[in-house]
Amino acid sequence: MPIQLLDYADSVRRAITPGIALKRKSALGQFMTPAPVARFMASLFPPSAITTCTLLDAGAGVGALTCAFLDRWAASDGFSFRNAQIDAYEIDPALRAHLDRMLARYLSRLTVSYRVIPDDFIEAAAMQSLAPRRYTHAILNPPYKKINSLSSHRMILRQVGIETVNLYSAFVALAVSLMKPGGQVVAIIPRSFCNGPYYRPFREYILNRAALRHIHLFASRTTAFKDDDVLQENVIMRLECAGVQSNVTVSNSTDDSFSDLVTHEHPFDRIVLPDDPDKFIHVPTSLGYNAIELSKGVRFTPDELGIGVSTGPVVDFRLIEYIREKPDKSTVPLLYPGHFSDQVTHWPKEGIKRGNAIQLNEETRRWLYPNGFYTVVRRFSSKEEQRRIMASVVRPDKFPAVDFLGFENHLNVFHEDKHGLPEALAYGLAIFLNTTAVDENFRRFNGHTQVNATDLRMMKYPDRRTLTAIGECARSQGTLSQAKMDAIAQGLTG
Repeated sequence: MPIQLLDYADSVRRAITPGIALKRKSALGQFMTPAPVARFMASLFPPSAITTCTLLDAGAGVGALTCAFLDRWAASDGFSFRNAQIDAYEIDPALRAHLDRMLARYLSRLTVSYRVIPDDFIEAAAMQSLAPRRYTHAILNPPYKKINSLSSHRMILRQVGIETVNLYSAFVALAVSLMKPGGQVVAIIPRSFCNGPYYRPFREYILNRAALRHIHLFASRTTAFKDDDVLQENVIMRLECAGVQSNVTVSNSTDDSFSDLVTHEHPFDRIVLPDDPDKFIHVPTSLGYNAIELSKGVRFTPDELGIGVSTGPVVDFRLIEYIREKPDKSTVPLLYPGHFSDQVTHWPKEGIKRGNAIQLNEETRRWLYPNGFYTVVRRFSSKEEQRRIMASVVRPDKFPAVDFLGFENHLNVFHEDKHGLPEALAYGLAIFLNTTAVDENFRRFNGHTQVNATDLRMMKYPDRRTLTAIGECARSQGTLSQAKMDAIAQGLTG
């Protein structure tokens, strides 16, 4: 072909994207695939000489992904099908018209037939999953939208054994359920499925039914779908249905130009740890193992150490009538993330958005902790910040003659039964959490700028004695650089 039709599809995408109302885009979870991403996704399919290709594109938009797949076939780039049959689902009638016109252009170029299906994919696929599997290939950019626990979609999915909380994971699970043995699924989806309890059933579903063959990670959050202002971190993955799991290829690039593409191969037990009941999916970006992976002493959960990790219990908008900008005799300190920087507590702080204190009364007392030593971690960071996990120590002598402290909901708090920690343990936890090795390890399974208490509870730590030793060493040396923190922790954890 003198011109790849994907380029034409991409020009259509760019032309119509500004005109799609934000409200409609949000309602349908629509984020259309740019041409470079579509082309890369199509390149991930292994060579195939099957006679008839049956391709599924669920949530097809204007057809970029199918066009990328068909352009590869037309270029004789690893595909030697005699014919292809395509099912392209698209629920939006405005996009469906463009999709139909795009696919029709291939009829004179390839031995291909297609159906543009207006049905709700979840409803249609759930019914089809009970029939013989039919697809050899699937290429997906599924919609991103939460599924209400009482919605019809949730009920339909449960009837076919799929328990998940978002449309994107529902689409991928259903695509897997419709594939023939050996069928290949390539999908671009938010990285959020890799960790956390909500996506555990989804991870188990796909890993029980398919082999994970490839994961691609973008270093930049904003470029893959920059036209849609998508800030969610995305990964591209390839699954082989009913395949025997072996090594996994992991590639990464800064952005959707793929100009600095780097590819490595890893054993599967480095991607999903054999003893991990939650089946977290780790995405290493280098062949080397970091200090956390290599250390035999970093193997305890906070629960095993007798340490609690909780989200700050003060939800300020619910208690706004009791929050004060300036502390007085009727208040106790209320700590926000903005009170902490460079492991130093700045309280009270001028110009902080909500306030510095909360009234102590019967309504607020149940949300407060006794004054003491605590380790706190900010729940949110910006993508520009050097570390994802940023820990600080709260000292009781910073708040003399105060019996209680308030921790706002945007902080995670390490405690012992909602009381303070021993001083050296609090410092040891903070130093360990602030190390480069912990940050690198955390990024392998967490694609958010958000750090939840659940994430911190599921991480592995040194034992209490080692954490205490780290804290004692750190306190004796005053203000610590990043290099010094890394050296102390590595020296004591081995």
